[in-house]
Amino acid sequence: LVYLAIISPGKPDTFKDEKGEILKGSISEKIFVNIGGVKQGMFIQSKDSSNPVLLYLHGGIPDYFLTKKYPTGLEDHFTVVWWDQRGAGLSYSGNIPQESMTLEQMISDTRVVTNYLRQRFGKEKIYLMGRSGGTFIGVHVAAQAPELYHAYIGVAQMSDHLKSERMAYEYMLKEYRDAGNRKMVQKLEAAPVTDEIPNEYLKLRDKAMHSIGVGTTHEMRSIITGIFLPSVTCRDYTLTEKINLWRAKAKAGVHPLWNTILATDLARQVPELDIPVYFFHGIYDYTVSYDLARDYFEKLKAPVKGFYTFSQSAHSPMFEEPVRFKEILLSDILTGRSSLAGAISEN
Repeated sequence: LVYLAIISPGKPDTFKDEKGEILKGSISEKIFVNIGGVKQGMFIQSKDSSNPVLLYLHGGIPDYFLTKKYPTGLEDHFTVVWWDQRGAGLSYSGNIPQESMTLEQMISDTRVVTNYLRQRFGKEKIYLMGRSGGTFIGVHVAAQAPELYHAYIGVAQMSDHLKSERMAYEYMLKEYRDAGNRKMVQKLEAAPVTDEIPNEYLKLRDKAMHSIGVGTTHEMRSIITGIFLPSVTCRDYTLTEKINLWRAKAKAGVHPLWNTILATDLARQVPELDIPVYFFHGIYDYTVSYDLARDYFEKLKAPVKGFYTFSQSAHSPMFEEPVRFKEILLSDILTGRSSLAGAISEN
């Protein structure tokens, strides 16, 4: 604990110029804002705070800490806001009413954060990017308040997630059978995913996915070494904040909106957006189905659309293939085009 406290000053590093001085116009801070009656935290990173604002909606757990191992470079061209949503990470509190953890409240919180950022940075509109469970919230926000955003970006975009979980289960069962892993096959067979998802399956889901490279990243084989250790060694969180990160995860489970997500088919609920839409998806992703994301994309109506396949990625293209990810943002999304869509990243 003493060691963890020493490596947990809880303050992000500033951006420096070639002389070692703070880069003029840059911003690197952790702040807390009252959002919907709850103190909520966020990291804001930019080498030039006049750049376009990009609000990021995380999935089942805030993943800002992964930028230390997997730099995205997004702060070179955007003012990136890594917001820890209600009840998660920096925004965890045991006093948050459980009944407030609803889709409607999450949508409202996102709009409040958006308007705070618009006012603070003097922007008429900002960019909205969700990943995994964050896409479930993000696509609803984009549908309800398109006037606030230049574009919506879905990374590992959800659609019919109950079907996605069944597809993941069937894929993993086949992979483990082919590999002759009888122990994992027996565990999976004892917890079949049908019209419901048993708790026994959820207990082994993350381990099963990561062990065959279809989880957070294609290279990540362990939640402990791939996610837990990077989170507790991230200097930007205090020790208390690190503990709360995992307290929140234990309380929420897969995602605080899990039951709502499983009961929703986004292709039916959100069939159209009035702003440009871009989906980024790793070919190895079974946490959220690549095939179902493509199906949703084809059905979704929008003034501009682009689907981008990442051949070296699983659930996190921005961490796994950051150069191509940023290239698409600069070439297509900032210009409102989709010229790079359809191409598949090379191995």
